[in-house]
Amino acid sequence: MIKERDLVPKFEINDANGNSVKSSDFKGKKHVIYFYPKDFTPGCTTEADEFSNDYKKFQKEGIEIIGISPDNVESHKKFCEKMEIKYTLLADVDKIVSKQFGVWGKKQFMGREYMGVARSTFLVDEKGKIFKIYPKVKPAGHSKEVLDDFLKLK
Repeated sequence: MIKERDLVPKFEINDANGNSVKSSDFKGKKHVIYFYPKDFTPGCTTEADEFSNDYKKFQKEGIEIIGISPDNVESHKKFCEKMEIKYTLLADVDKIVSKQFGVWGKKQFMGREYMGVARSTFLVDEKGKIFKIYPKVKPAGHSKEVLDDFLKLK
């Protein structure tokens, strides 16, 4: 996993509308990059819902939100529509960005090992530098925790 004070790795992948999005598009802006395992699962739905509910608070502070999972563009589009997500969701189908951030790896559930995304969040300043990492996120209450940590920077 990348470390605090590292620069965000360069990447370019598609959003829920199929538009190409680059990491450089967020240069000069504070932003949250959160990685989640899968659209429409309980924890991911909770996390997306909380970020959606708090989105205006983030916007008021000039903070962008970016969610990334290995789901494809079509899945993200449906997820955005159903959950009324207004922020950017990126489709990391090839897991390139997840691997760059170090969140793709072995997971275990009910005794079964498999490869997947470790739910993680990265807080990024205007210079593109990561200033806080949450390596094992619990979805409930996470959006508020992230906003509070950004507000501490003021």
